Formats: sequence, C-alpha cells, structure tokens
Amino acid sequence: MSHAINVAVIYYSSTGNVHALANGAAEGAEKEGAEVRLRRVAELAPAEVVAAKPEWAGHADATRHIPEAGVNDLIWADVVLFGTPTRYGAMASQLKQFIDTTGPIWEKGLLADKVYSAFTSTYTNHGGQESTLLSLYNVIYHWGGVIVPPGYTDPVQFELGNPYGTAHISGGGAPAEVHLRTVRYQAARATAMARALKQGRN
Repeated sequence: MSHAINVAVIYYSSTGNVHALANGAAEGAEKEGAEVRLRRVAELAPAEVVAAKPEWAGHADATRHIPEAGVNDLIWADVVLFGTPTRYGAMASQLKQFIDTTGPIWEKGLLADKVYSAFTSTYTNHGGQESTLLSLYNVIYHWGGVIVPPGYTDPVQFELGNPYGTAHISGGGAPAEVHLRTVRYQAARATAMARALKQGRN
C-alpha cells in the first residue's frame, strides 16, 4: 500500500540562489511521489533597502506569486525542507522570525515526529555553510523531529561533499546542475524516509 507524503519546502532567498535550490528540492520530492508546497517566508528588510539593490528587488518582484509560509504548512507536512542563505554563520533572520512564530503549535506537539532537512548558500567557500545547517538543526532537536541529512549515501554527495545538506557558493554564480541534483536527491531521500516511518507506524 502506498502512503501519501506531504512535503513543505520553506525558504528565504534574497537574490535567487536559495530559491533555485528550493525549486530543486520541490522537484526531488515530487519525483519521489510527494505532494509539495513551495513556500517563501516573509521579507523583513525595509522596502528602501530592498529597492537599493536591483538583484534583490528584482527577485522579490519575480517571486511574489509564491505563497508565504504559515504554521499550517508545518502542521500539514510530513517532511519539512528548510532553505536559507548564511548570515554570519547562521540562518537568515527572515527564516528565524518564521520559526519564532511556531511556539503555540510546538507546545501542542504538532512539530514532533516529522522529517526535517535543510540546505543553504554562502557567498564564499567556508563561509558558514556547516554552522548554518547545524544551528538550524538545533531547532529540530527542540521540536522532536527526525533529522534526515543527505550524508554520503549517493555518488552525487561525493561531488559537493557536504553531508549536512546541500550547500552552494554564490560567489561562483547561480546554482549549477550538480547543486540541483544534490538537493533533488536530498529531498527525495527525506521523502522516502518519511514514507518508511509512516509505513512502520501503520
């Protein structure tokens, strides 16, 4: 018997790199048979700051059609894939602000026993990719979730070498096909693990 899996891809992206990875994650989950919700978190930066950077303003305009994330997306999901750029070795404040709204559903246990995984983008190599992912996973420990990283469980993982989650270096340009293959694999693996958990419970 097939078990339907709901996957929420919840991300923040200022200029489009994490957005591209989020689309890849959605594709990977869909290929694994999941129903997917792609959701961006709300922008917190003042409008004048966004407008001062053409690439930031352009990306904001181009993605307005994507619904904003809400706590109901977390309740609905069996799998949550978080995407964030790195800000000084930690997640972006926009994603953190969204996470900080989850207290009421966390208290009810509605975030526990789900599968979680994450991906990131930094401007430079060694720019905080691992610390960003690990600090984001600290949230999941509090939620009682099941963290499913990609590890070194597929040949594609040896091409980029980050077992914690897909990581892209934006200083080298937009995500390449190898990054998209990696994040598709990560999302598919998380989906498959969630399906196995659901089958085991049933």
